[in-house]
Amino acid sequence: MIVSVSRRTDIPAFYADWFINRVRAGFCLVPNPFNPKQVSRVGLEPEAVDMFVFWSKHPAPLIPRLDELDRLGYRYYFLYTLNDYPGPLEPNLAPLDERIALFQTLSARLGAERVVWRYDPIIVSNRTDYDYHRRAFGRLVRALEGHTRRVVTSTLQFYAKTRRRLEALEARGFRFDPEAAGRPEMMALLADLAGEARSRGLEMTTCAEARDLSEIGLRRGSCIDGALAERIWGLKLTARKDPGQRPACRCIPSRDIGVTDSCLHDCPYCYATVSEAAARKRFREHRPDQPALGGPGVDPVPECRSGSGDLFP
Repeated sequence: MIVSVSRRTDIPAFYADWFINRVRAGFCLVPNPFNPKQVSRVGLEPEAVDMFVFWSKHPAPLIPRLDELDRLGYRYYFLYTLNDYPGPLEPNLAPLDERIALFQTLSARLGAERVVWRYDPIIVSNRTDYDYHRRAFGRLVRALEGHTRRVVTSTLQFYAKTRRRLEALEARGFRFDPEAAGRPEMMALLADLAGEARSRGLEMTTCAEARDLSEIGLRRGSCIDGALAERIWGLKLTARKDPGQRPACRCIPSRDIGVTDSCLHDCPYCYATVSEAAARKRFREHRPDQPALGGPGVDPVPECRSGSGDLFP
């Protein structure tokens, strides 16, 4: 079993104590995001877990716990989201230089293959236009050269709840382009980013993309990736697609142990946070010793079943 930690929230950043306590206990409870009174038990014993996949924008709190995971024999890798956005788009993140240094530290400890960079999502606006992304990506790829082998990307999907949260930024002067994914300028941008990545020794892949973009140097990727696990550890995992994810997602099956509406990064484009107030309340009320993050009885929040969105409609 692969355990996803977590598409629904940033457990390494905000719930590292809870996570390591559940590892020590050998299990956790996970409320169904559509019916929180329905709770499943996920075994976390070393013999039950093929690997952990950590999703995070700032995994510093988890790093001191990695020694314990190593002693217990767990396999794991990180999907580390690192963007260079204006503050209003990622208001509660550490300074960029600190996040880059943390990425480099994690890579030095685990090896470049076990820290996958997510340049995700690509948001096109009057303040983050195509050339902005070329410059931002260029700065980041130069800083991460030698520290990772792969970068994953997708463009922002404008779900109804995402549109509602971005309206507040539009009142502050932002103008977003919901049609950017299908524009020729996006194809040109992606070709340029993929070429820049290759020049630095990185492969660029897409997240949940149905189209074949190999002609511009992008293959369809898997965030939860059986081929990566086989290459690193020799694991022979299923090649079948996770049926719980959208049709274009190529991730293999996993169990996610997070809950939505619990991340404190407050990124207004986030698919997994509908209410910042609810997230703060859930964080305040969570206990590191409880078996479920959020616990039975939390209010249901619709779950997006994949990454931040299809690259193209």
